[in-house]
Amino acid sequence: MNAKHKLLIVEDEQAILQGLIDVFVFHGFEVDAAENGKIGLEKALTGNYALILLDVMLPFIDGFTICNKIRDQDKQQPIIMLTAKSSEEDIITGLTLGADDYIAKPFSVRELVLRVHCVLKRSQLHEHENSILQIGPMQIDSANLIQINTNQPCTFSRRELDILNYLHSNSQRPVSREELLQHVWGYQQADAIETRTVDIHIAKLRRKIEIDSKQPQYLVTIRGEGYQLLT
Repeated sequence: MNAKHKLLIVEDEQAILQGLIDVFVFHGFEVDAAENGKIGLEKALTGNYALILLDVMLPFIDGFTICNKIRDQDKQQPIIMLTAKSSEEDIITGLTLGADDYIAKPFSVRELVLRVHCVLKRSQLHEHENSILQIGPMQIDSANLIQINTNQPCTFSRRELDILNYLHSNSQRPVSREELLQHVWGYQQADAIETRTVDIHIAKLRRKIEIDSKQPQYLVTIRGEGYQLLT
């Protein structure tokens, strides 16, 4: 089923890299690999990958720089970052730079495979039409991931647009964190997953669509219930 999915794994620890290659080959993926950031960046920018697994700590060029350069070239490339479990700063930085998700080391191989499947499934589902998303005075071109009614264009990641589109289509009510994980990230057992990815993406979106991100007017928190988009 996944024979057409080609992954790039950028990881400098040989034992982990070989283990990940074996796991994903077993699950039917075609796998390419890089053991340092320089080779990883070259492959990421020139190859055609369904998804990139990207470690943070790499020789020559770190994972944050690679993620940032990928996003400069391709806003829609699915990326999952591998981070140190104790470093929340790494997690926040990676998601802020545009990673779709992260998984902390040491990680469950089963959970990592699940997350890869979810990100890939979501990336295949959103063949968005050329539609305009209206949020207050802001108009966002969903196809090109950019605000269009401004002299200083604001760009969005595909994941950010997925969140806004889901909240927009359910704007009559609050949407819980677990519901977003299920419907935007594709995690069916969202309550069993430890991740701050929703909160970090919401914070990123507020910095882009709100005049004052600390006092949001459009993307608001409903205490005890979730997030609601007031359009």
